[in-house]
Amino acid sequence: MERENNSHIAQFLLLGLSDDPELQSALFSLFFSMYLLIVLGNLLIILAVGSNSHLHTPMYFFLSNLSFVDICLTSTIVPKMLLIIQAQNKGISYTECLTQVYFFMIFAGMDNFLLTAMAYDRFVAICHPLRYMIIMNTRLCVLLVLMSWFIIFWDALMHLILLLHLTFTRGTEIPHFFCDLPPLLQVASSDTYINDVVLYVATALLGVFPVTGILFSYSQILSSLMRMSSSESKSKAFSTCGSHLCMVSLYYGTSLAEYLSFTFTHSSKASMIASVMYTVVTPMLNPFIYSLRNKDVKRALGRLLSRAIYFP
Repeated sequence: MERENNSHIAQFLLLGLSDDPELQSALFSLFFSMYLLIVLGNLLIILAVGSNSHLHTPMYFFLSNLSFVDICLTSTIVPKMLLIIQAQNKGISYTECLTQVYFFMIFAGMDNFLLTAMAYDRFVAICHPLRYMIIMNTRLCVLLVLMSWFIIFWDALMHLILLLHLTFTRGTEIPHFFCDLPPLLQVASSDTYINDVVLYVATALLGVFPVTGILFSYSQILSSLMRMSSSESKSKAFSTCGSHLCMVSLYYGTSLAEYLSFTFTHSSKASMIASVMYTVVTPMLNPFIYSLRNKDVKRALGRLLSRAIYFP
């Protein structure tokens, strides 16, 4: 097949999770249900934090931002996937595909930064409790979120500009259920050396530093817990970190699984399964993890739901 100018490429073809016609209705029902749970669960977290003055703290500020980003992340992917399944048409336009790549990189990157900010918040709360409100003031929290948006915006824009210079053959098939950068680079018909180098460098910088920050924060937290004499204090301190640790484990575990499956095995199926885990399953579980393990959130959700029932 000969190369086509990108402006003449009508569409790409997303191969999706399965070609089996009998599975399509089941996949549609499954992902539609999961998407509703993601939107509803994370929206409830945002409303609970916003409506309860006791939750106007740095930890819940970052949590509500994370919930907003998770809704945006899945909304970038799932509605188009459901449309493809329902219409039995795997086509996605060139412009729509690149737009999906761009916003997916932004929201996935923001997840990474927000989890790091939450780890730092827990570090200050446990290791420097007397100075917590001084260090984690409103200005710093807002600055951390704005800096994260700024960095990830320019990172995604850089990848998008480089992607615009690549050429693709007409009817290019993407072995994924959404437009992601690595699969697109894999099917490009022009040289992707610069794109690959920039991708690896950006992944190393924006991946290693946050992970290092999280590991450092929890090493200091563990050291502080070991020095605590009261078992009750240890239990209370650890409970404030338990939910965040679950979220970090889910996010980085599934992200690493996707990276390893794509880099070393080149298995599109394994990569897609890992992608489903961190783009759909993890955002769906986050509200449950925080609401089930956190008494303050459960109390705020109870009040919110009671208000909605008695004052429709």
